[in-house]
Amino acid sequence: MTRRLFWKLCGPLTLGTLVLVWVVTFLGSETEQKMSFIAEPHQQTLNQWGATAERLYRTGDEQALAEWLEALQIRENTWAAVVRSDVQPLAGSRLSEQFQEGFRLGRHVEWKIHLYFTENPIMDVTFTDGQTHFLVTLPQRMRPGTYLPETKLLLKVALPLAVLVLLAVVIYRHLMGPLRQLELATRSFSEGNLGVRVRALLGKRNDELTALAETFDRMAERTGDLILTQRRLIADLSHELRTPLTRIDMAVSCVEEGIDTQHFLPRIRRECRLMRDLVEDALTLAWLENEQPSLDQDSLDLTDLLDSVIEDVRYEYPDHCLESDLPPQSAISGSSHRAVAQAVENVIRNACHYTPVGGHIRIGLWPDDEGYRLTVDDEGPGVASDQLELIFTPFYRTDQARDDRPDGHGLGLPLARRQVEAAGGWVRAENRATRGLRMTLWFPASRPKRP
Repeated sequence: MTRRLFWKLCGPLTLGTLVLVWVVTFLGSETEQKMSFIAEPHQQTLNQWGATAERLYRTGDEQALAEWLEALQIRENTWAAVVRSDVQPLAGSRLSEQFQEGFRLGRHVEWKIHLYFTENPIMDVTFTDGQTHFLVTLPQRMRPGTYLPETKLLLKVALPLAVLVLLAVVIYRHLMGPLRQLELATRSFSEGNLGVRVRALLGKRNDELTALAETFDRMAERTGDLILTQRRLIADLSHELRTPLTRIDMAVSCVEEGIDTQHFLPRIRRECRLMRDLVEDALTLAWLENEQPSLDQDSLDLTDLLDSVIEDVRYEYPDHCLESDLPPQSAISGSSHRAVAQAVENVIRNACHYTPVGGHIRIGLWPDDEGYRLTVDDEGPGVASDQLELIFTPFYRTDQARDDRPDGHGLGLPLARRQVEAAGGWVRAENRATRGLRMTLWFPASRPKRP
């Protein structure tokens, strides 16, 4: 896992944070910059005051100028004055044109105002002679930056909060979309919709949540298959049990009526044995399919196991000829003696059942691909090509099997395949070039044990 979701979330968050910091800083700087200048109407007012002071000054009526200044100071609650700035250079120095043009006793009305100074600055409106100045302490009503605290609060708190909330909403939707699909799928699955899947609903998305969806789909598929398998198994098992139970019921009725007791008692015993074998095989098959265990705790010799099984089958089928080609030794480890023995016995007995009396069953074992390949050839009728896989389906029987073995329940080969697979091998069936069927089983020579 490359932590795609981490990078998908980390990238936008990091980039968004950097952009947010830059935007807040930029907007704060620009806002403070624009708020540091006196408003245009106030600049015009200050210039008008300077023009009025210059007009009164040029008329030579100092009394009128003084009265006007006094009235201005009272009205604006500030300080104002008209002064001269006769700068005299000393020691032969001279005043440069730049100094003469830019010399002021206060600040020009168009200059930037320092918002963090507690006292208002003195503004300077220079008369046309360049030596006389109208000075006034900037009235409080004209001071720029009145809404600076509120603006800073908006930029440093409200804007980041809004952006973070937006990011949280985007991330929430990005995360909750797949989770909501999982929730709906889980609810639908719990209500019996075994075909529900999630991954296809997430489109081209590829991260940990899609991996979770894929895991859910695999779980749903496996659980659905298990449920369907169990339903089929229960249905087939009930169907298979119905026939021997009916026979037993009829036999018991006959025994109760005293009709040929000695003839029906063996039938009852045979039907009970058939039901016991059927139930035991069905339970073993259900356990193998549900648990999918790894049977890897035993070490055994396939040659010795086959010798023992073949000897038992020869005793049970004395009219059949069993031929074997086995190596002196074929040790395997990480397997299961019981499962392998039952699987091999089922396959060989199945071959004997379908081989006519006097027919040959050939059993061969050879080393093959880091394991051992076991073949069992019979001389039976074979199986149609389209049914070679179906014979490994529980309770499936070909038409030939129903005619030749009406008492069979169709669990031998399915059980054998699952036992061999649990031991790490595989089983397949194929028709021989001549008459008969070949069953091939492969077992690994060595398999590590699971803890």
